[in-house]
Amino acid sequence: MVQMYTVLGRQVGSHYLSMGVLAALFGGSYFAFSGGSKKPTQTPPINASSPDEADFIQNFLKQADEDEKKSKH
Repeated sequence: MVQMYTVLGRQVGSHYLSMGVLAALFGGSYFAFSGGSKKPTQTPPINASSPDEADFIQNFLKQADEDEKKSKH
């Protein structure tokens, strides 16, 4: 004993309509609140005059990141 509605020329039960509405509501909410994909931060290029200088800068940046992580804990 289900209430039937005519949708696009077909008979559809009210329980199917309610499930469709709830699925659209929760699916749309999940999609809206999921946010966009996070892009990785890109560091600016290192303009070093020699490979030794570039290695020094990269090592310094790695060490600074490690020290920052240690100080947060």
